[in-house]
Amino acid sequence: MSIVVTGATGHLGRHVLEALLERNVPASGIVAAGRSVDKLADFAAKGIRVVSIDYSDPASVAAALKGATRVLLISGSEVGQRVEQHRTVIDAAKAEGVELLAYTSIANADTTAMLLADEHKATEELLRASGVPFVLLRNGWYLENYTEQLPGTLAQGAIAGSAGDGKVSGATRQDYAQAAAAVLVAEDQAGKVYELGGDSAFSMAELAAEITAATGKEISYNNMPGGEYAGLLTQVGVPGAFAEILADSDLGIARGDLLVSSGDLQKLIGRPTTSLADAVRAAAASA
Repeated sequence: MSIVVTGATGHLGRHVLEALLERNVPASGIVAAGRSVDKLADFAAKGIRVVSIDYSDPASVAAALKGATRVLLISGSEVGQRVEQHRTVIDAAKAEGVELLAYTSIANADTTAMLLADEHKATEELLRASGVPFVLLRNGWYLENYTEQLPGTLAQGAIAGSAGDGKVSGATRQDYAQAAAAVLVAEDQAGKVYELGGDSAFSMAELAAEITAATGKEISYNNMPGGEYAGLLTQVGVPGAFAEILADSDLGIARGDLLVSSGDLQKLIGRPTTSLADAVRAAAASA
């Protein structure tokens, strides 16, 4: 069996490679495909085959998937280009006759109205029409979306957003990566849809309280209308179109679009998901 992990140079991809090795998948049976192969030198040293891939370059995608049995398609990061990029990978997987393609989609993709979900919905439709055996890993929010902003949050003394009292079922990248690895090595996965999220949902006010408890600095949550939040994001350097998407995502949280109650993530990884408190404390300790 040959497992190809695309987007392997990203945080999630690297965690998936580690998780596959932890599950005793032979390094020789893993292919790490990414744009900057030099960033994968540590995995190459472990015996994993490292190949260059660019979702916008069909030849590189076809070469990366050559001989693949199973493929993890980690969604691209270039919002607005992802559907065609994902199509390239799906087409290559079909041509190669892979037995399973796992795709990292977004939580509640079939019901959410979030703008960020549009390309995921379109990719899911491509998969359904392709004839390629596939499994959907509908990942919820990463806790790192918040913990990696900790220095700025502490400097500002507040979290700003438009999520209201809405709650999000967040988990760490490592949690989601371990779930992906579990699916990639399991049998009879084609056609399954996993709604993945943390065991305990939290609001932005609860996030602020956890940061306060972990750091000793009082942090508040300032809720504002979506338009005002988008404007604030542009003021601090976020490109306008992406600022609109981020603000819209917060409005989605307010609606409950990122609530996940399936328990799928815990079942796949065989343990409780990482708690918000643990993630915040770890980030505070290293800040």
